[in-house]
Amino acid sequence: MGCTNCGGGESSSHGCEGNGSCNSSGNNKFEVFDWLGNISLPANQTPYEIFEIRFKNSRKGFYRNNKGLTLNVGNVVVVEVGPGYDVGVVSAAGELARIQVSKKEPNFKELEAKKILRFATQEDIDLWSKGRALEKEVMISSRTLAVNLGLEMKISDVEYQGDLTKATFYYTADGRVDFRQLIKDMAEKFKIRIEMRQIGARQEAARLGGISSCGRELCSSTWLTDFRTVSTSAARYQQLSLNPQKLAGQCGKLKCCLNYELDMYVEALKDFPKPETKLHTEKGIAVHIKTDVFKRQMWYAYTGEAGIGSGLIALSPERVKEVISLNKNGQKPKDIESFVDYDEVEEKVVDYTNVVGQDSLNRFESAFKSKKKKKKKKPFNANGTAATPKVAAPQANQNPQNQQKKNPNFNKKRNPQRNNRQNNDSSKENNQ
Repeated sequence: MGCTNCGGGESSSHGCEGNGSCNSSGNNKFEVFDWLGNISLPANQTPYEIFEIRFKNSRKGFYRNNKGLTLNVGNVVVVEVGPGYDVGVVSAAGELARIQVSKKEPNFKELEAKKILRFATQEDIDLWSKGRALEKEVMISSRTLAVNLGLEMKISDVEYQGDLTKATFYYTADGRVDFRQLIKDMAEKFKIRIEMRQIGARQEAARLGGISSCGRELCSSTWLTDFRTVSTSAARYQQLSLNPQKLAGQCGKLKCCLNYELDMYVEALKDFPKPETKLHTEKGIAVHIKTDVFKRQMWYAYTGEAGIGSGLIALSPERVKEVISLNKNGQKPKDIESFVDYDEVEEKVVDYTNVVGQDSLNRFESAFKSKKKKKKKKPFNANGTAATPKVAAPQANQNPQNQQKKNPNFNKKRNPQRNNRQNNDSSKENNQ
């Protein structure tokens, strides 16, 4: 059953159970947005006949619509291959497909392109889904055959043709592999035509996918289509430590993202003096240690006895050029500390400002504790019945008789009205 975001309708294998063949958002590794779809063609211009068809994972091809089928992005179609046919999904059409052809295959000949035969029927899609279900089992069996023959190769993926008459095995290997006997064994076991295709480590990561150290999906499996070589000079320009464990990706090669900001670093370093240049002073010779492109600072340190206790000294590129110009004129400054711009070196401490009043995570606990009533727990005996509270015996100091003996004015303090009545009675007796 197809989802509403796909163009194939109910009779196509779309949606979350498409096993990589769905063209809906979030399930396609190389989804294409037709940003030229709303632009109408000029008068008397026919639509472009070449369509981009996507197959399993990132494999794509250009096919000709010579029969005039009304095709849209997301339609499942049957295309012509060598012997037999294959099933794919339309990923680009119209002027966007023209741009893709000129970009990826500049020498593409439209008249010699293979043809789009028809829309895929339900029988074609069922056969196509059956081949997808067999790929994992066939891959494991082919790995077992390769290990038994002692071949140093890794079969990473298998792709069945739409009519189940051919299977393409993708493998990686460090050197040349003689797999003639392997092909014979696989053809005898699987009863299909075999094609072996060697790919690189980056192409293998693009087909398999994964999560990189940055926490996002691999660039090669989501949006990156052309894999350019990455050298260690890219890490040197960006002042990165040459640690292979941090610079290498899941494919074992240097990360593709090292090239993303390389042009910016190369352009910014043009204003910096060459790090190989040494600064000669009367105090000693200072050599370059590191460079911070963003802060525009270069750190130098003295060599020999002059460097004991001096530490690193930060200079701006303009100050370094001044020292270099003095050295070219045969002059030596007293030291490089006199060229330090302390206003630029001093780091600005940014004070934290509580703008919205949410500086504490437990700011509501005090108000919550004040409203919450504390309930006294009733004591219980060992058998589970409620225990009677024990009344404390009065202490000797709290007995009124004892207080009266010790202090004759005790009753006066306790009940002044009673004391007044006693005084009135005593006065009457005296008068009588």
